[in-house]
Amino acid sequence: MISRLTRFAPLLATSLLLSACAATGQMAPPAASSAPPVATQAEGPGLVSAADPRAAEAGAAMLRQGGTSTDAAIATMLALTVVEPQSSGIGGGGFFVRGTAGGDVITIDGRETAPAAAGPDWFLAPDGTAQTYGQVVLTGLSAGVPGNLRLAEMAHRKYGRLEWANLFAPAIHLAENGYAISPRFNEFLVRYKARAAASAEGRALFYTESGDAKPVGTIVRNPALAATLKRLAANGPDSFYKGEAAEEIVARIREATPRDEAMAAQDLADYEAKSRDSVCGEYRAYRICGMGPPSSGATTVLGILKQLEPFDLHALGPASPVSWHLFAESQRLTYADRERYLADPDFINVPVQWLLQPDYLAGRAKLISASTTMEKVEAGVAPSLALAPPDGDEPQEYGTSHFVALDSDGNAVSYTSTIEGAFGSGLMVGGFYLNNELTDFSLSPVVNGQLVANRVDSGKRPRSSMAPTVVYGPDGQMVYILGAAGGGTIPVQVAKTLIGLIDFRLPLAQALALPQLYSPGDAVVIEQGSALESMAAALTALGHKQVLARELPLKLNAAERTATGWVGAADPRSEGASITQ
Repeated sequence: MISRLTRFAPLLATSLLLSACAATGQMAPPAASSAPPVATQAEGPGLVSAADPRAAEAGAAMLRQGGTSTDAAIATMLALTVVEPQSSGIGGGGFFVRGTAGGDVITIDGRETAPAAAGPDWFLAPDGTAQTYGQVVLTGLSAGVPGNLRLAEMAHRKYGRLEWANLFAPAIHLAENGYAISPRFNEFLVRYKARAAASAEGRALFYTESGDAKPVGTIVRNPALAATLKRLAANGPDSFYKGEAAEEIVARIREATPRDEAMAAQDLADYEAKSRDSVCGEYRAYRICGMGPPSSGATTVLGILKQLEPFDLHALGPASPVSWHLFAESQRLTYADRERYLADPDFINVPVQWLLQPDYLAGRAKLISASTTMEKVEAGVAPSLALAPPDGDEPQEYGTSHFVALDSDGNAVSYTSTIEGAFGSGLMVGGFYLNNELTDFSLSPVVNGQLVANRVDSGKRPRSSMAPTVVYGPDGQMVYILGAAGGGTIPVQVAKTLIGLIDFRLPLAQALALPQLYSPGDAVVIEQGSALESMAAALTALGHKQVLARELPLKLNAAERTATGWVGAADPRSEGASITQ
């Protein structure tokens, strides 16, 4: 257990750090054992749960200085830029959900945007055919205008208490004085070398002269990132989006862009984070709120849950194959709608209210049977349309990092930050990686003669799976704060955890440790090495034609209000930690 007694200082002794990481440091899910994995926990009036203990400590340090949950969340995001550069940071974007003790929920959209020069043909070859993910991901075509710093600026202006510069101190210390390579990060360096080492800067930081990933325990110092963070601390986000820094970012992207049209300095100067309406719904008397479009998070989580409401999941329990069969069927229906309708609402009329309409979801629920599998799943057709838009050909989503923060005033932040795939576009500038978020768009703008909702367009934000979430109980009090990383699995991780908490009535750590099942299409993917493998035959008998055991990119962070106070926890499959004020 990581508690107030065991605070992670920005520079922890290497031996202590490695022992902490080794407990949960594998990239793949843990092998099956007689006892389920246990999430790390901490209890206190204020806390931070993040995917890396050093980032969680950065946020907790802000709480100890009298900062708000917003201050803590921003400091955590900045520290993750340093210690978890493969997943998130200032070169990417994110979604910010803030819930107050009184029940107000606000959301801020810091999603990356396509440059002004982009259009529906952005990923098309000269002959008009769509290029593949592999052809574009390590080029400037994949990089969107980063949004995290404008998001942080807006959130801090509204809800911060500490001075802006204070929030950067832990991240600067880590970048300047060094941090140890953890087991998980080392696995990423080995597995994704083509992206991590795509730039000379990345090779110098993380690889030996012979080209091998630096081993676990190696202290990495990133002076270029320290200088970037110092400039931002002193001069604010304008020193990123305008002037020499912006020109440097644009130059790096343009030289890697295989066409004349490319990102321009004006794209950075014009970027704005946006306040969005939160999307809320009710599940078994719990009010669940999250991020609306361009995120598909809240609509997907709520769609999955509401379609399961007619079934007595509590009576079935987590050991029943029928529970997981029902979960798979609801995912299939919800992801069919997600693929067709979810996109940037500034460009596309996304029928959010219709997707969450109780009558519509009740009708979808009637398609689900506890004893058989649906032969075919199709998207519903919104009343305003003659037919659903076509399914695009978006590549699989990866990566991201999630963290939650709670302050002593009872205000919470659930924040998901991302650069998309591992090490983003591979392009590095100022000591940080630039995102490859534009590959979250459909590579083809038109399918079967119809426009795809999630096609590229000038200034548009790609659809995201990120699902930062806050939950209020039947008594109206906030009870859960959660979110996940792991690309397209994110909404399913959140939905599974809420089922564990609300239906199975598990403590938070056990809900996080539940195995994962992912079924966005006809195949059912079960977490390799988990208890679900023993249910594969039963799922097949229920009619699922493909039941596949695979590694899944699972990483969830959360907090729960209990009878004795708030408890934070981190997914046992990650190196995450929850640290108290």
